[in-house]
Amino acid sequence: MDLISIDSVLYLLLFITFTFLFNHFTQNPQNTPNTGPLTSYPLIGILPQFLRHRHRLLDWITDILLSTPTHTVGIVRPGNIKGILTANPSNVEHILKTNFDNYPKGPRFASLLGDFLGDGIFNSDGDLWRSQRKTASFEFNTRSLRGFVVSNVSDEVARRLLPALARAAERREVVDLQDLLERFAFDNVCRVAFGEDPACLSEERSAASAEFAKAFEDAANLSAGRFRYAIPIMWRVKKALHVGSERRLAEAIRIVHDFATRIIKTRKQENSASPDADLLSRFIASGVDSEELLRDIVISFILAGRETTSSTLTWFFWLLAHNPRVERAILDELAPIRAKRAQPGEEEAYAFEELREMQYLHAAISEAMRLYPPVPANSNSSQRDDVLPDGTFVGEGWFVSYNAYAMGRMESIWGKDCLDYRPERWLGEEDGVFKGENPFKYPVFHAGPRTCLGKEMAYIQMKSIAACVIERFVIDVVAEMGAPSPPPPPQQMFSLTLRMKGGLRVRVRERCTGGID
Repeated sequence: MDLISIDSVLYLLLFITFTFLFNHFTQNPQNTPNTGPLTSYPLIGILPQFLRHRHRLLDWITDILLSTPTHTVGIVRPGNIKGILTANPSNVEHILKTNFDNYPKGPRFASLLGDFLGDGIFNSDGDLWRSQRKTASFEFNTRSLRGFVVSNVSDEVARRLLPALARAAERREVVDLQDLLERFAFDNVCRVAFGEDPACLSEERSAASAEFAKAFEDAANLSAGRFRYAIPIMWRVKKALHVGSERRLAEAIRIVHDFATRIIKTRKQENSASPDADLLSRFIASGVDSEELLRDIVISFILAGRETTSSTLTWFFWLLAHNPRVERAILDELAPIRAKRAQPGEEEAYAFEELREMQYLHAAISEAMRLYPPVPANSNSSQRDDVLPDGTFVGEGWFVSYNAYAMGRMESIWGKDCLDYRPERWLGEEDGVFKGENPFKYPVFHAGPRTCLGKEMAYIQMKSIAACVIERFVIDVVAEMGAPSPPPPPQQMFSLTLRMKGGLRVRVRERCTGGID
């Protein structure tokens, strides 16, 4: 670490203090959020309450939103950062669709993730976002990409995931299922994104791939940490001084960027880009030439594919372990699908058409995401003063965040059984066919013009993994010593997605023939 003079540190602290004072005393009292049940203090905003509930942030925010008539509340954070939190479907539709042009991701969001994601699709606005969206939308709707995804998922399930679980069952080991699923997802999404296999589920991976995987995980977690600073400006201070977590983040990003750039350069030099292969090849074939932009695009898609599906499946298997009725219903659905094959044991993984038949499994995964959305909250920025449908004023430059986690726990949205894990709420009463929900009531895949393009691909991957694992194995969650019965939900760890703190420790057992234990 470079030596820093005491005078420089004092000057920096004085500058921060002056900024806080200036922002506080020059703000317009008429342009202040209604904080409702929260107490907002001069200079520090809601900092004391934030610190008190930091260990249970999502549940705290849910409690606040439940206590307000419109399920909307304003907040002020240190540094005069103002914003609105909402779990109101009408407000979500207004932000994500009706008045979409007024609510881009904005400079605050872009700055928090900009070092890692650059100008990738999830971190860009305006024409840059539109051009990437147009290309990606075309590619994600091609049958060839869908086939490429199904093939890669099937191969990864058969060659790595199922053998890993079989070894754990044979050795009677306790394994971290969250870790296994994250490594699986990383292998799979890297193959889909740029045709590289880091082999995280294999013991024979290269040193370069292992370094890339570790750096990618560190970059994602440290970037997410910027959102959780009690005093938001502090990450900028650490970045300017190149110390602590910001120094580690810079090193992790350098490794990720170098690795991705090497692959891009090689692909372009070999002129081997194909419109029928991985996403990188498809973007090169579409005319995207900038190596930096290609890098940002690929990293954005790896992040989305790695984080979201593994988060969903971790919570799904935890819910399944505590709801044997649901597990039995999934097995009952799988049995006739497998039996229809001419040679039932001819391959481990299911084909695309077979996955489409799994209506109950689709509902069970969707219900898991309702209660534990992989991205529990999402934020945009208001370009101009606005009024939300529930009457809430939004000032220019304020952030506006909708909370999908809280929405899944709203009785006004889902009924009195909103806290229950009940896949049947997604199925037609007469035909048992999956019925989709209003995306502004269930914004798990975002909604409006920025709806997640990878939604179908995500379901393909999650259903393939879940079906193959449930059919062959029993997953028993290992309870902590002295834990009550039934045990409470695992502690949450919010990185860029909703993860379990400490992982999901399980024992794996081979399921008896016919799915009966």
